[in-house]
Amino acid sequence: MTRCVLVVDECSGGAIATPHDEGAGSCASESSEPVRSVARSHVGSLRSVTTCASRTRGHRTPLQNWKRRRARRQSAVPRAAEGAELVIVSIPQKNVVDLPAGILSGAVAGAPVIETNNYYPQQRDGLISAIEDGQTESGWVQEHLGVPVFKAFNGIWWKHLLEKGLPEGAEGRIALPIAGDDDANKQVVFDLINQLGFDPVDAGTIDDSWRQQPGTPVYGKDFDREATLKALAEASPDRTDEWRATTTV
Repeated sequence: MTRCVLVVDECSGGAIATPHDEGAGSCASESSEPVRSVARSHVGSLRSVTTCASRTRGHRTPLQNWKRRRARRQSAVPRAAEGAELVIVSIPQKNVVDLPAGILSGAVAGAPVIETNNYYPQQRDGLISAIEDGQTESGWVQEHLGVPVFKAFNGIWWKHLLEKGLPEGAEGRIALPIAGDDDANKQVVFDLINQLGFDPVDAGTIDDSWRQQPGTPVYGKDFDREATLKALAEASPDRTDEWRATTTV
C-alpha cells in the first residue's frame, strides 16, 4: 500500500490535457483531473491521497472569501507531502515558483516525485527565460522543487488516462514515456504506469525529457510502444514557434 500525495492547483488549466483539448487552458471542471485520475485508478491500492493547492489564480469569488481560503490553503501546502511514499506534482508551469520552499520535505526519504507539467508560453504561462534558453521543462521544475523528478503523464489527455488503460500485453496498449535520472525509482514509476494499464517506455534522463515536451512527435499522441520509441527518436530539441513565448510577463 503506497501513500501518494498529489500537489495540484484548483485551476490547473489541464496539466496533462493538450491545449487543443476541451477544457484545457481554462478553469474547467476537469482542471485537476489528471492526478485525480491516477488516484481513482488506484482505489484500493493507495492508503491515502492528500490534495493541496498551489497559489490559485483567476477565481471569480468575493475577495474576502478568496483571501480566507487562500490563507487556509497556504498554511496546509508546506505539510502536503508528510509521510508520502510517492508524490505527483501537477500544476501550471508558471505556478511552480509559488510553491513554498521545502514543500516536499516531509516525504519519505527517496520517495519518487513525478511531475506532469507542460510549458504553455503563449496559451497560459508567459515567458520562462530559462526554458526558452534551452533548459528542459522538467529540469526547471526539478531545480525549483530541490529534489529529483520524473517526467511522466504530461502528454496524455486525462480522460484517456482514466478510460483507456488495458491489461499488460493487450494489442493497442498506449505507451507512456518516462524520463528521470534515478534508475531504482524509475522502476517504481514504470510499475505504477503498468498498473494503470499503460506500457512504460524509458525516455532517458531529465536532460533527455525535451523529447516528450509539447510540440514533439510523441506529445498528445496515443501511440503504442513501437511508435512511441520512434517518435522519441525523431524529436528535435528546438522549440517550434507555437511553443515559444511571444511576449514577456
